[in-house]
Amino acid sequence: MTSDLASLGQKNERLATALKSARDELARLDERLEALATAPLQYGIFLERVGDGRHEADVLLGGRRTRVGIDPTAPEPAPGQLVLLTEGLSIVRPVGYPETGQVGTVRVGLGAGRAIVEASQAEHVVRLAGRLEVRPGDSVRVDTTAGFAYELLDRPDVEELLLEETPDVSYADIGGLGAQIEQIKDSVELPFEQPELYREHGLKPPKGVLLYGPPGCGKTLIAKAVATSLARGGEGSRAYFLNIKGPQLLDKFVGETERQIREIFARARERAASGQPVVVFFDEMEALFKTRGSGKSSDVETTIVPQLLAEIDGVEALDNVIVIGASNREDMIDPAILRPGRLDVKVRIDRPDKAGAREIISKYLTPDLPIHPAEIEAWGSREAAVAKMADAAIDSLFAVDTDHEYVELTYADGGKEILYIGDFASGAMVAALVDRAKKHAIKDLLATGIKGISTDHLIDALEEEARENEDLAGVQNPDEWARVNGRTGGRRITFIRALRQAR
Repeated sequence: MTSDLASLGQKNERLATALKSARDELARLDERLEALATAPLQYGIFLERVGDGRHEADVLLGGRRTRVGIDPTAPEPAPGQLVLLTEGLSIVRPVGYPETGQVGTVRVGLGAGRAIVEASQAEHVVRLAGRLEVRPGDSVRVDTTAGFAYELLDRPDVEELLLEETPDVSYADIGGLGAQIEQIKDSVELPFEQPELYREHGLKPPKGVLLYGPPGCGKTLIAKAVATSLARGGEGSRAYFLNIKGPQLLDKFVGETERQIREIFARARERAASGQPVVVFFDEMEALFKTRGSGKSSDVETTIVPQLLAEIDGVEALDNVIVIGASNREDMIDPAILRPGRLDVKVRIDRPDKAGAREIISKYLTPDLPIHPAEIEAWGSREAAVAKMADAAIDSLFAVDTDHEYVELTYADGGKEILYIGDFASGAMVAALVDRAKKHAIKDLLATGIKGISTDHLIDALEEEARENEDLAGVQNPDEWARVNGRTGGRRITFIRALRQAR
């Protein structure tokens, strides 16, 4: 009897399970049948709510503006979003933004979430979907039919050539170049600070500046400081610094380099259209714009140089745009670029003298650094110790004795001249000198447990710097060496002998 009851119970459980599975399957079939019988939904682009009760909305449906209903319980769509509509043209819910469209370029912002965008060789006034923020010159994905810009795009073909930034380098960060900085301020910044006076006197701001001189002496720093100073010229003002990566402009395809130069200046004009200064900086300018006819295998400069001249002197005004070129081989730049009216201002950034080097080292060797306890004890305070250490390092750098002889020059007239390590000093060398001393201090801390930079660290760093560069003193072409090192004045060099190597 008991076994029969257990068997019946098991059968009932299996039957209940089978019935539940059949019921679930019927429910799924009903859902599928209902879905198949449902009228298809349509996609539209939401524009805005309208009507007194705000239960109606305008959407773009098949390219036409259409008035539809909106479900009060539906999530609130944003302008430009795709929405689903029933067969009776009532909005059910938003489903995100379109993912395709045309590529356009922002010409100017109009405020209130609108902008003028150029696409398909025409200009369109469009609305900015979502939280999109744009600036003139930005590339955007735009739907001109719907009238919305949806996405900010990166353009690798142009963006990789530009480092667009607002630098944070000021004139106070640059040492030993007071006279050159004053000249640049008078030539470049005064027209932006006093535009009325310039117009009254019939003067036009300079279109460009050439910074030339030996390498490592601060040409790039000055260019950045100009952009920073212009940006701080007024309340809420801003300047753009387009740092052109010169070698990437050179392209094996005919016309590509010229096209990229046009793109660069188009970007500069767009940024400057709102009245904000734009600095276009070409470092190592001679690599791109060398004298026409000087090429060995191909004369690409015969078309690159005219393209730059056309951008500077062209019909389109270059207002609020300053071209700054830097070069340590100004003799290789095409003379047409350097004539007045193009790169009007030419500033030589020479090697620092002893006073200039002392000013430079004070930017890097500061009292807030770890200073050796013996130095502080010897001089009474951190500030005094730093000052004495800097004096000792600069005195050693500019020492005129046998130990600091570097090269001997032989001139075409038979005369000889000995140059010392200080004759090759540069801001970059002084900065590297302090960095080496810091590394020596760290090594001594790990070995002895005593923290701090000392005078000995600076002297040892100077000796290392000279020793590492002594191989560069022995060169095969004296003329090239003289041009790079700024020794071209007056007498022709015929032979260079490295004295440190000889000893």
